[in-house]
Amino acid sequence: MGIKSFPGGIHPHDFKHFSKNKAIEKIPLPKKVVIPISQHIGAPSKPIVKVGDEVLTGQCIAEPGGFVSIPMHASISGKITKIDEFNHPTGILATGIEITGDEQDKWIELENDENYFDLSADEMKKRIADAGICGMGGAGFPTHVKLSPPADKPIDTIILNGVECEPYLTADYRIMLERADDIISGLKIFMKIVDAKTGIIGIEANKPDAIKIFRKLVKKDKNIKVVGLKLKYPQGAEKQLIYAATKRKVPNKGGLPMEVGVVVQNVGTAIAVYEAVRYKRPLIDRIITVSGKIVKEPKNIKARIGTLSSDLLDFCGGTTEEIGKVISGGPMMGFAIPFLDTPMTKGSSGLLLFNRKEAHKDDESTCLRCARCVDICPMNLVPSLIANSVRYDDYDLAEKYGVMDCMKCGSCAYVCPSHIKLIQWIDIGKIKINEKNVKK
Repeated sequence: MGIKSFPGGIHPHDFKHFSKNKAIEKIPLPKKVVIPISQHIGAPSKPIVKVGDEVLTGQCIAEPGGFVSIPMHASISGKITKIDEFNHPTGILATGIEITGDEQDKWIELENDENYFDLSADEMKKRIADAGICGMGGAGFPTHVKLSPPADKPIDTIILNGVECEPYLTADYRIMLERADDIISGLKIFMKIVDAKTGIIGIEANKPDAIKIFRKLVKKDKNIKVVGLKLKYPQGAEKQLIYAATKRKVPNKGGLPMEVGVVVQNVGTAIAVYEAVRYKRPLIDRIITVSGKIVKEPKNIKARIGTLSSDLLDFCGGTTEEIGKVISGGPMMGFAIPFLDTPMTKGSSGLLLFNRKEAHKDDESTCLRCARCVDICPMNLVPSLIANSVRYDDYDLAEKYGVMDCMKCGSCAYVCPSHIKLIQWIDIGKIKINEKNVKK
């Protein structure tokens, strides 16, 4: 199959067997949802509703807070019952809008524009922006912004990310099996907007059935190809995916894919974009994987944005033993959440539950200088030196060693025999350096 890859990386057990063969199920309407106003990179959205207002499904309830921002929409019909601080999937408290449902799911008016592909690039981008779409692979960058590169950064290639390299997660895999046509429609919209001549669909080799489906669908399209990728983490990271698929190297020190003429989009984002451009449908739901050894019935669920984790877990029958840890996202880059009343967001790809034994963390010990973290770092960094610099508050040295280039994939911590919390130290360094730069 001619699979491709990138230097570095690791091979964790993928644990996808729990849910990969589970077709997508639609969860019943939740009785209430909490819509966080910050579900994306950039400025938080600004609420335009007040407590007591009646809203329809799909109605805009928060407007963008700037260009790098998106609107938020009601994911159920009902009444605004609270605008307050709520638990957020990143583990913090953040402003959200609570809607108590009327169980009727009354929608705003949508339309079926069969001639949607005749729209101009600007008209397509406006529909995408109005729909409140951000990257659904985890990063959450506003999609209309990503599709607006500067004039001096022409894009010739769109890469669709169908890798889903995080263990346990199978939501993207299922949508590739069940909605391949819509994904390709979304890819063609991306290509038209940025005038890209080439489309690439990158899929990891542990999904041969998905690769087969897409190769069959694009067989007669000379501008789109499917690339099989080696099973390795973090194959789905933008820079690593671009290198594997095109051999182009995105520069470090803040380099972006547009520097090498590429825009990367998630397969789930492609579906949301197709629905927005054709039907003017706002992003009010997504597919999420609920999985783990202790989950009674692991599933891939189509759920409304703002659905509480407790509702998702109940739909899967609960757990078979006491919960030791809950993660929003994947186990490598996700966030541990302390409460099951945390809502899912547009970037919520998974809800993972572990027992106490699985959640146990060994205490840190002295660095052995074995260099395993160096060998596997996909960004060619020295994580141990970065972490040590942060530990002793030498942020200038941490910056010199490339702390800001780290994408926090967690590979270094995964292989560290001393169980050093490398990612936590690196994250502290990023926060402190950002704070210092803001003060300047």
